[in-house]
Amino acid sequence: MTSTAVKAGPPAAPRRLLHPDPVIRRLSWMVLVNTFGNGLFMTVSALYFTRVVGLGVGRVGVGLTAAGLCGVVSSIPAGRASDRWGSRRVLIVLCVAEAAGMASYVLVHSYAVFLLVVCAETAVDRGAATARNALYADALPQQTRVAGRAYLRAVTNVGIGAGAALAALALQADTRGAYVAAILANAASFAAVAAMLPGIPVVVRAADAAPDAGAEPGASRRGALRDLPYLVVTSLNALLTLQFAVLTVGIPLWVVRDTHAPRAVVGATMILNTVLVVAFQVRATRATRDLRSAARACRWSGLLLAGACLVVAASHGLPAAAASAVLLAAVVMQTAGEVFSQAAGWLLSYDLADPNATGAYQGVFNAGSSAGLMAGPAVVTATAIGHGPAGWAVPAAVFALSGAAMVPAVRWAEHRR
Repeated sequence: MTSTAVKAGPPAAPRRLLHPDPVIRRLSWMVLVNTFGNGLFMTVSALYFTRVVGLGVGRVGVGLTAAGLCGVVSSIPAGRASDRWGSRRVLIVLCVAEAAGMASYVLVHSYAVFLLVVCAETAVDRGAATARNALYADALPQQTRVAGRAYLRAVTNVGIGAGAALAALALQADTRGAYVAAILANAASFAAVAAMLPGIPVVVRAADAAPDAGAEPGASRRGALRDLPYLVVTSLNALLTLQFAVLTVGIPLWVVRDTHAPRAVVGATMILNTVLVVAFQVRATRATRDLRSAARACRWSGLLLAGACLVVAASHGLPAAAASAVLLAAVVMQTAGEVFSQAAGWLLSYDLADPNATGAYQGVFNAGSSAGLMAGPAVVTATAIGHGPAGWAVPAAVFALSGAAMVPAVRWAEHRR
């Protein structure tokens, strides 16, 4: 028996690093490949468009804003398509299209072509995000869906971090060849995901197997845009999504323009956020057992995010060391709000949806999130960055009020459901 125990011991450690659910393990490999490529592209894209293609920073910003709008619009039809033809099938098609679109970036030599490619690629990307969310509903049972999403988000942060670390080599080389290699590697990652998707098992929805005889075809899919309580919850979640602009736009600009903290603090805040999300995102799902606990988690998230904004404002005028410590404390608060809001958002987006039209409802919810991501940089720069310490009170109020309003909104949606 001792000999058997010794032989069985070594494989246990690596197994603990993997999720026990085989479906989530397959999804994890898919997500890791996808986000590794995204980390490569996100890190090099701005310099590629400005230094290699030769586009002005302002024109790139306008193009990305237009692309963001295309992403908002594409989410809804992608969700409806997932309901009609199956989320896995739609996602395979979109991943192949995304691989082709990403590879097209290496052919960009003018602003007109840049606009065409970035708008098309972003529309496909956001559509793929909607189909992927619908796939999670089709592949994971309801009782493990939110915890599975949390595990996959931790994997997402690992993948993006690894891709960004490798992209540092391209930034160091600072040549067209290095940037092109990173972009093509991301294109290859989309093709690899398309090849992995047939191995993801999905269940046939009851509505697909035996639709109601008297139901109007597509009525549930169209109902996603008529479900007022769901739209209110989606809108409040979109306001909470502004938090990502605080981390990626607000704090970096604040550090450089309004504090004595060294610029290295910007990198430290990003690393700290990534590590904390990986460590605590799964644990945060324990606070979202049902609709009402998810609503309360949103309320706590709003308060934490509001507090983080006020703490950032307090770093103004402090000595370098003190300002750095205060900013890192703010990021801890911001990340706590982030993991709670994400866990709650996943549960609300699925459990408040019509089970006959999961894709359409995910399309609406994803469109709201995309709108928040698109508007976030403009909101943060116009308030917090544009008006000094007092300006941080505006996003703080938005987070606190939207989080608090989620409780009655979810109660209303639950009653109507």
